[in-house]
Amino acid sequence: MGAHGRTAERSLPEAGARPVRDRYFDTLRAVALVRVVAYHTFGWAWAGLVFPSMGVMFGLAGTLMARSLRRPARTVLGSRIRRLLPPFWFWGVFVVGAMLAHGWMPGWQIVYWVVPLGDPPGDAWAGQAWEILWYLRTYLWFVLLSPLLLKVFRLAPVPVLPASLVPVVALRYAWQPPDGRLGSTLTDLATFLFCWLLGFAHHDGVLARLKPAAVVPLAVAALACGGWYALAHQAEYGTYDLDENPLAQAFWSAGFVTLLMYAKARFRTDFAGLARFRGPDRLVTVFNARAVTIYLWHEIALVLAVPLIDRFWDVPAFEAYLPLDSQWFLFGVGWVLIAVFVLLCGWVEDVAARRKPRLLPGGRTATMGP
Repeated sequence: MGAHGRTAERSLPEAGARPVRDRYFDTLRAVALVRVVAYHTFGWAWAGLVFPSMGVMFGLAGTLMARSLRRPARTVLGSRIRRLLPPFWFWGVFVVGAMLAHGWMPGWQIVYWVVPLGDPPGDAWAGQAWEILWYLRTYLWFVLLSPLLLKVFRLAPVPVLPASLVPVVALRYAWQPPDGRLGSTLTDLATFLFCWLLGFAHHDGVLARLKPAAVVPLAVAALACGGWYALAHQAEYGTYDLDENPLAQAFWSAGFVTLLMYAKARFRTDFAGLARFRGPDRLVTVFNARAVTIYLWHEIALVLAVPLIDRFWDVPAFEAYLPLDSQWFLFGVGWVLIAVFVLLCGWVEDVAARRKPRLLPGGRTATMGP
């Protein structure tokens, strides 16, 4: 997995149209997005240990994908790809245009800016903007592979689920993946395969049928393994940041997401009461309906926040009363700019989902797409 850009972290928004959304999952997705922006603002190495956003989002996406595959696979794949690509293309026009204006000369690999089956190329000058695309690439591959993965999973769910951690171990100790796009793709798929299949297990009721005495110790063991590996290999990776260590990321995410999913499946953990708090409930709805927009544009927002804050220093009152040199102030300004991008660009998600474009979603409880 790539370094700083490995966080974003969502299962790509599943805002949609029929059954009422699950507020527990929606809240997890919103928290994951906030954590992504915080990580890219502060660079906290411990952030992934507190909340492994990527694992959480792939787990949520796996659940929704299994649900969708009750319909014909071709229809589901078309719907998922349609929801992903238009927001990506819209964002890409600005990023690619800026890189071309800066003197970037792409080769044939520019085709990955059309369909990101591999990491799209880019100018290092704009690296902070496009390095996050590894997530879209991994999500797209999981979507395409899901009809096959679901069939394999349903042959023997309980053995297949833990066996899905074998590939990431093999890539670490048995076979070195090739450099470049292929190696990155294989590594990311292996890292989050367990979480994706865990989503299948939740949807199919496999988790709900397991006893706590079987699930909790294994989840804690996975957490211990991932945490130990991250801390014990700091010298090799230069940090204990999970985003730099695929094996630690895989095991920590496996344990963490298992506990979150099991709490939902076994104990029917529910945040339906959130609806009583209109502001937070609306915010969670907006985050889920605009998750792709927030994810794609958040790095650009943080980049633009820096020169904007620099201009604040020219205003004596701002210099005197605002914490202009604080990272928390950058975090706040970044979210203001993210909100601007949501208002200006979020409608593309509505168009991609074949909904009526809205300036800001959330007038009523969001619904889950097919």
